[in-house]
Amino acid sequence: MSIFADEVSTTQGRVRTSWYRVPVFWRVQLVVWGVFSLVDLATRSIVYQNFALALTITLIVEPLLMLVAATLRAAFGRLGFEGRLSGMALACILLLSAASAAAVVAAITLVRAPMGWNIPDWNSRQEVLTPFAYYMLVFVGWSLAYFWVKAELGGRTDRQRAAVAEAEALRAELQQLRLQLNPHFLFNALNGVAEEIPEHPTAALAMLRDLSAYLRHSFAGVDKTVVSVAAEAEALAAYLRVQEARFGPRLHAQIALDPDASGRSIVSFLLQPLVENAVKYGDRAQHLDLRVLIRAEGADLRVRIQNSGTLAEPAQASLTRTGIGLENVRRRLALHYPGRHSFSLHQEKTGPQAPDCTHGDVVVAELLLEGEPCSGS
Repeated sequence: MSIFADEVSTTQGRVRTSWYRVPVFWRVQLVVWGVFSLVDLATRSIVYQNFALALTITLIVEPLLMLVAATLRAAFGRLGFEGRLSGMALACILLLSAASAAAVVAAITLVRAPMGWNIPDWNSRQEVLTPFAYYMLVFVGWSLAYFWVKAELGGRTDRQRAAVAEAEALRAELQQLRLQLNPHFLFNALNGVAEEIPEHPTAALAMLRDLSAYLRHSFAGVDKTVVSVAAEAEALAAYLRVQEARFGPRLHAQIALDPDASGRSIVSFLLQPLVENAVKYGDRAQHLDLRVLIRAEGADLRVRIQNSGTLAEPAQASLTRTGIGLENVRRRLALHYPGRHSFSLHQEKTGPQAPDCTHGDVVVAELLLEGEPCSGS
């Protein structure tokens, strides 16, 4: 029994494989005209009042209809109307459909007349004009459906190409962002290390290690669009430690990571531009207090990056102008969280009883990321 089942399964597999080797156009034709032949057989049985005769004529006519439809397809392509329904194309459809209907009626008449297959209660004029009108409508309907399908497929292909092109451009932009480390940051960090080496070699070594960890994350993520939140937070921590070593007591940074969020996925290098801008534009005249809070909210992630200071217009202009600013973040959010994110940059005033112990004006960048990010690959 199992041998028989295996043979049946093998046969079905071969049939399926053979079917999918047939071009899509002919597969659709076989299905459409197969369904149409059943309707045509039912209609013809009523007209001829003879099922056997109706079946015989149907078996002769239906392959002819498929052949004519294929000829129409070739004609539309040669005339340059394929997929574009213009006034000229409509005129062409009517003309070619009429010619095709006339050819089919002539072929049916040539077969039916010698065999004496007359239609009961119909005169010779009805036997010609009625099938002609019927088949002309059939070919007009087929042609319009063909143009519609071609237009839909063409539009879908164009949309897919546009989407792929946009995704490629955004991926290139993301890679450029990862590689486009702020040269001032790197230069200043290395200068800071050099200044610390004579008197504080241990601090200089720590700065080098933090800088190395930050660079390792940046370059290792070139081909990795999505990382864990814990990995992203670790890279941010290394970046902020280098900045704290540069600015000393004028900068204090803290990262608060919800344990439930650490294993979640996030777009690589998504938060670093926001943190970098907070350091760059935050008020360090007295003391810059910078905090990064990442927590899970069900299946979503909420990220809050705040720094003491005010949201100055020059800073906003610079953020939207640079390739590593807000516009870049927004574009990557659109790619990786399409319709599933919110992003705001605003200013708040905190009181002395604020839970984060800050007091005064703070600038807040807040992200809500819903669900897992699309890889973009």
